[in-house]
Amino acid sequence: KEKRNKMSSVERFDCHYCKDSLLGKKYIMKEDTQYCTKCYENLFANCCEVCSLPIGCNFRDLSYKDHHWHEQCFKCAKCSRSLVEKAFAAKEDLLLCTECYAHDYSSKCNTCKKTVMPGSRKMEYKGNSWHETCFLCHRCQQPIGTKSFIPKDSGYFCVPCFEKQFAYQCCACKKAITTGGVTYQDKPWHRECFLCIGCRKQLSGYRFTSRENYPYCLDCFSNLYAKKCVGCTKPISSLAGAKYISFEERQWHSECFTCMQCSVSLVGRGFLTQRDDILCTDCGREK
Repeated sequence: KEKRNKMSSVERFDCHYCKDSLLGKKYIMKEDTQYCTKCYENLFANCCEVCSLPIGCNFRDLSYKDHHWHEQCFKCAKCSRSLVEKAFAAKEDLLLCTECYAHDYSSKCNTCKKTVMPGSRKMEYKGNSWHETCFLCHRCQQPIGTKSFIPKDSGYFCVPCFEKQFAYQCCACKKAITTGGVTYQDKPWHRECFLCIGCRKQLSGYRFTSRENYPYCLDCFSNLYAKKCVGCTKPISSLAGAKYISFEERQWHSECFTCMQCSVSLVGRGFLTQRDDILCTDCGREK
């Protein structure tokens, strides 16, 4: 009687799903819960992409992007060689060894015409591909790599070689002009180097003039060389389209050519002079 009581007091250790005893049997724990191998496989095992059978506890489960394979099913879809512990590539849901993928899908190097293997470093430009070591500057024959380059005719040049061989040199700073630029008196300039000789303001995109082969903005040229208005003493710049009146080697802005006494405009009207003053005919008669 005492022996039976001791046996009944032993705690049971059963499969959580089928309730079969697991004492002395192989079992698997999942989230702190025990299952017999059969229930575990039915409930949780992944199905192989190739054979569609469950990947049981005694098999290695190989996975890639939420897909699973038995170890013996994990093969190249074309040549059937095992991909276990090897590099592979995916194409349209198919797994291929690097050799098959390269043969069927990889681009060819534009220089050496050999396959650019998956995973290797390559350069791409306008639909063409190169091995990194084959993409060379046409002039110095050094790999361009990730540095900037400039295409010219059928070749590609690193920036220093392009500047040495093709680029104009700015006549101001003596450095190469790689983009844009302006030409003045048949000489090349960087846009930012083409400046007014007076105020050093950039002239590119603005009206300017020159004197003794030096470029000037209109303001500087007017201040330095333009005739001065007798009325307001400011420069009269015909370059800016200003209209002016000239009389006896004196000049006025049109709006400044007025009677000295009554300030009426004399443009298009008769006038009289009195010493250095100009007067309308009415004010002149009163004098």
